[in-house]
Formats: sequence, structure tokens, C-alpha cells
Amino acid sequence: MQMYKVFVNDHPIIFVENDKISTTLKVVDYKSVQIVNLIDDLFHSRYNGICLTCYNLKVDWKNFKQYFKIQKAAGGKVLKEGKVLFIYRFDKWDLPKGKLENGEAIEQCALREVEEECGVENLKIENQLETTYHIFKRNNKIILKITYWFLMKTEFSGELNPQTEEGIEKVAFKNEIETMEALENTYENIKLLF
Repeated sequence: MQMYKVFVNDHPIIFVENDKISTTLKVVDYKSVQIVNLIDDLFHSRYNGICLTCYNLKVDWKNFKQYFKIQKAAGGKVLKEGKVLFIYRFDKWDLPKGKLENGEAIEQCALREVEEECGVENLKIENQLETTYHIFKRNNKIILKITYWFLMKTEFSGELNPQTEEGIEKVAFKNEIETMEALENTYENIKLLF
């Protein structure tokens, strides 16, 4: 089923075309929602999330995006010998990603950001993963961040180097058990990639 999932403070807004969805979230018709009020409610954790049913998903999604400044970013889920590359920033485990620069291809951005944030080289994109969406506030603006994710592989054997000027404290390749532990302390949109 086609849907969009946007996170506000880890609370989801799920857009679906079918009103017969099975969810524990409050289900509301998209046309009846005041978007600005909904976002404010989610920023203040007044809901755990909401499911918006759309008559035309593409049209309603396009309309929804008009409420925000859009920021595009790209990043990678990097594998090496069965381990996943994580960064630790703002007291959470995350995957490396960053803002798209003017004129930059999404794939170039993803590779550049992973290299800059982790000090890893010899990256190869395998395929594109799910695109994630989250909303945050910066300088009194509400921003919808669209992040394009790629599955990458590397055989890099050098020293990993966290980009401390970006607030990254640690960089590590994690095995399956360590990955499950990291996913207990990460963002909801990152969990979608596992």
C-alpha cells in the first residue's frame, strides 16, 4: 500500500489513501485537519501520532509539503563484513547523512556525507533504500527534511574519524547484536531502514 510517514519528535503522521487501515493511531480525514495545529500538537506530544486518510494521496501529500521549508539530505546505511556503520550524536545512534548542496546529485551527497562524517572511504552504492521524512524547528521556521538513503558497502580498513564539528562523538561498525542495541536508542525514521 502506498503511504507516506513523517515524524515530528518521533511521533508519526501517516498518510494513506484507504480509510480501512489497521492502526492504534487516531484516524482523521486529511481535509478536516489544520496542518499548522496538528504539527504544533505533535511538537508538544499531545498525540502519539496520527493517521491521515487521503482522497488523493499524491495531491494531498503535495499540498502538505507546501506548509514547510523543504530541506533535502542524503545518507547511507553502510555495510562492511555484515556490520553496520553508525554515528553517535545528540545522545542517539544515527546513520550518517547531510544536506544536499546546490547542483549536487543525491548519490554524490550521500557518499560525500558518509565520508565527511565518518572518515570512511572506498564506498560503493548498492541500491536506494526508503526515503524518510521528519519535521523540525530551526530559527522559528518549521522544516520538512526529506532524506534519501542508500545501501552502501565498503572494505575500508583505516581508522574511522568522527566529524566532531558536526557534533558527532563516535563512529562505529556494529555487529547484529550491537545494531539491535543501537536501534533501541535511535530515531523512529532510522528504524524504517532496518
